[in-house]
Amino acid sequence: MGNITTALKKGDIITRVSFLIMGFGNLVRGQVVKGILYLAVEAVAIFYFLTSGFASISALRHLGTNEQGWVFDEEKGIDVLSTGDNSMLILLYGVLSLFILVAFIFIWSANVKDAYHVQNTVKFGKRPKTFREEIKEYTDSKLHQTLLFLPTLGIISFTVLPLVFMVLIAFTNFDRSHQPPGKLFTWIGLENFKTMLSSGSVIGKTFWPVLGWTFVWAIFATVFNYVLGMILAILINKKGIKYKPFFRTIFIMSIALPQFVSLLVMRNILDDDGALNVLLREAGIIENYIPFLTNGTMAKITILVVNLWIGIPYSMLITTGILMNIPADLYESARIDGASAITQFFRITLPYVLFVTAPYLITQFIGNINNFNIIYFLTKGGPATLDYYQAGKTDLLVTWLYKLTVNTKDYSYASTIGILVFVISAVVSLLTYRRTSSYKNEEAFS
Repeated sequence: MGNITTALKKGDIITRVSFLIMGFGNLVRGQVVKGILYLAVEAVAIFYFLTSGFASISALRHLGTNEQGWVFDEEKGIDVLSTGDNSMLILLYGVLSLFILVAFIFIWSANVKDAYHVQNTVKFGKRPKTFREEIKEYTDSKLHQTLLFLPTLGIISFTVLPLVFMVLIAFTNFDRSHQPPGKLFTWIGLENFKTMLSSGSVIGKTFWPVLGWTFVWAIFATVFNYVLGMILAILINKKGIKYKPFFRTIFIMSIALPQFVSLLVMRNILDDDGALNVLLREAGIIENYIPFLTNGTMAKITILVVNLWIGIPYSMLITTGILMNIPADLYESARIDGASAITQFFRITLPYVLFVTAPYLITQFIGNINNFNIIYFLTKGGPATLDYYQAGKTDLLVTWLYKLTVNTKDYSYASTIGILVFVISAVVSLLTYRRTSSYKNEEAFS
């Protein structure tokens, strides 16, 4: 912004005209191709915003006024279906137009800065760069900008824009009762958040228990996998243990198999009439089947146990690499000082491993909050309950969000949950990471 202000104050008449006619400064001072490109961008932008862009942005105020419906056609003598507005398309086109407007402002500011830069170049008796020279520069000293352009454009188009669209839906009443064009939706402010966080509504009575189970699951899944993976790595890495590569390979086999395949196999094995219950009945150990997946408490325990099979190998691999890099001199000095194996673990091994793996632990915790696969493929959120709205006893926020979207088309509630999950994940990640030794003293073990 400072460069634009400087260009306005110190720029000559040619530079100031570039504020209104893009590329004018380049055209006058010999950069014809670049000037034409700037002018073409302005012409296309003006045409777009006059024909549809400003109308799309303006329509964001109400998200449509005409609903689709049957009206009597006097000429035909019958009822015909009238074409109505589509709130979803209005919101999408409005957001897209806003993004295009931001992109145009960015290019416009680049045009102003460029015009002022060329003015100074000519002022000091230098020749402005030709278009070919600038293109060559973008394949040499500015190659990084060239290589990053397409990925950045892709992220903005296919990640940032859809995210903004979905966030805005949380502030509307876009649900199963408002499906455009038959029924339009509109802005309702923070009502969805009030409903979600209120313990008096059926949505709130579902949100808080599901949030609680989400945290319980994330904490236990992260801690159990981490601790047991560390213990397994220490046992395999211990001196005197033979065939270490063999044991590591055996445990890594569960990683080689796609996760959803393992979960579906486990689901069939643990079903009420699955292989495990049948085997236990045939052996006379049980009379009635064990409800591994059909009882709320048992299903939660089963999920945590099955997750160990999937998660421990990852922790084992990471911890193994760290253990191999702990200086042997530390253990030797500790043994000379009379430290026991337990003391060495808590004073040397654990602090070292925790220091290195703290960011990994935070990542795993946030990943478990959003762990869709293990819940969906193992229990599908079940067992079902009438106490919750479209959620089961083992549903996490992310699987409940999925059900609201796919089963009942309550998109506004789903978007609200998505925002709340993001806020929770971001706050927990930042606060936790800033309290770790990895952040406070990153060179301690270097």
